[in-house]
Amino acid sequence: MVDRSEEAIEVIMHRVTHAAIVDATDEEALRKLGCGNFDAVVVAIGDNLEANILATVAAKSVGARHVVSKVASALAARVLAKVGADEVVRPEHDMGVRVAKQLATPSILDAFELGPEHGVIEIEVRPPLVGTLESLRLRNRFGVQAIAVNRGGKLEVGPSGDFELRPADKVVLIGNNVAIERIRDFLSE
Repeated sequence: MVDRSEEAIEVIMHRVTHAAIVDATDEEALRKLGCGNFDAVVVAIGDNLEANILATVAAKSVGARHVVSKVASALAARVLAKVGADEVVRPEHDMGVRVAKQLATPSILDAFELGPEHGVIEIEVRPPLVGTLESLRLRNRFGVQAIAVNRGGKLEVGPSGDFELRPADKVVLIGNNVAIERIRDFLSE
């Protein structure tokens, strides 16, 4: 962790591998720290967009392999992507979207993206999804594939077509984002 504030470093120094009092926008200071040797660098400078941009550019300039930048707005996210951030996160927005989707479809227990085009969701099986995987035709109807089923703590990985989904089973599905939305819409009806 790096921060310009000595107090901030003192609070965290016993919980992290490395802590240094450094201006994260100072390219030479990041070079001396060996920032180019880190697997990943996270830039989370709060509300100062200019400092966030400068720190992101500095980290990339000294050879950081993967830079993740945290921002609050969509505009700031686009700017950071343009200046070289490998990944931009908007925690408040992202969590809001996640909570809204879970409220809209309560049978979906968890969901996450696998890159920009694919996702995985975990669903608690309810009557529209009861039956054998073959008879449910999840791949044909929705474009998703069942990759695991949890039944009372027992996990079935790669279930076959004759595997029967029962109420309260938890099924993990994978597919592209369009397919994930299609099954989400089906379950929210």
